[in-house]
Amino acid sequence: MATEQPNMVLVFPDQMRGSALGFLDEEPVLTPNLDRFAEQSLVLPHAVANYPVCSPYRAMLMTGKYPHSNHVIGNCNSRTAPYGVELREGECCWSDVLKNNDYNLGYIGKWHLDAPHAPYIDCANNRGELKWNEWCTPQRRHGFDFWYAYGTYDYHTRPMYWRTDAGRGGFHYVDQWGPEHEADLAIAYIQNDGGAYRHADQPFALVASMNPPHMPYELVPERYVKRYRHLTLDDLCQRPNIPPVGTRWGDYYRTHIRNYYAMITGVDEQFGRILQAIDDAGLAEDTIVLFTSDHGNCLGIHDRISKNNPYEESMRVPFLIRWPGQIPARQDDLLFSTVDITPTLLDLMGLGREVPAEVQGASYAQLFLGGEM
Repeated sequence: MATEQPNMVLVFPDQMRGSALGFLDEEPVLTPNLDRFAEQSLVLPHAVANYPVCSPYRAMLMTGKYPHSNHVIGNCNSRTAPYGVELREGECCWSDVLKNNDYNLGYIGKWHLDAPHAPYIDCANNRGELKWNEWCTPQRRHGFDFWYAYGTYDYHTRPMYWRTDAGRGGFHYVDQWGPEHEADLAIAYIQNDGGAYRHADQPFALVASMNPPHMPYELVPERYVKRYRHLTLDDLCQRPNIPPVGTRWGDYYRTHIRNYYAMITGVDEQFGRILQAIDDAGLAEDTIVLFTSDHGNCLGIHDRISKNNPYEESMRVPFLIRWPGQIPARQDDLLFSTVDITPTLLDLMGLGREVPAEVQGASYAQLFLGGEM
């Protein structure tokens, strides 16, 4: 087992199904950067989100515990808030373990692990009957010392964020597509010019949590949509179990699939920029890079609007992990689930003995490194 302290970069978009990767040749989606990344990575085509909904997945990702144990049994919103559905301050997350081992920690993008409370933040996602967005107080950030994030906010072309030192009313908006802006910040964090973001003599872990390809699907730059203009609807609708034309969900799928793919291509481009920054900084050999998603998306397949159902399109997620010289590049049919991420990452990073006793997942670090379980 490796005992050095590698860096770690985790990039995970929201609602990207596991079959939507160009190199798998299952869908007509364009992901050139992920295709190249796959050639350098361990790819798990059968990784799943045990509970394919945003907040429950994120809590499992952070804690390595199932929802009935970490108490995030549904999405964090005003309906579930009276029941204490949020990531608890006292949970020991993988980020807490890294912080206790002298890591610098950065979080950029969507968090969605806090319960909204009155008076509600005045923003678009909180103006309907159901409230979604909330500020994460510093003591609830589980070791992340650089913070540039929001709870949940779905206006991708004008996203909002709280900086590390901002108070609850101190959020700001950005006139830029969310994934592009978040990639800009991730690149700045990696480059760390003048030590502006972290201590250069300490290892770091960075999360870039991008909201697209989450709805609204039309909020995507036209430059990505143009890449699919040459494809007909028949070309785009290659998945099985798409309802026929003239049905509610069949028409819904055909209305949104082009933009859904365009969003994925946009995320792919921003991921490629982050990878290039890692390479340019000379950090590739010292950095574990993981690309995954919180769940998939039926988009009308099986007559289901989105996720939170037991179908493959919802539960199957991308999972590609690279660590040059340590994790051999290949595909493996391992049935890997969300709660396994925390113990596996900590074990890979030489901290297997510090995996919290309450963790319910299993470490597959030895398998990742090319050995046997």
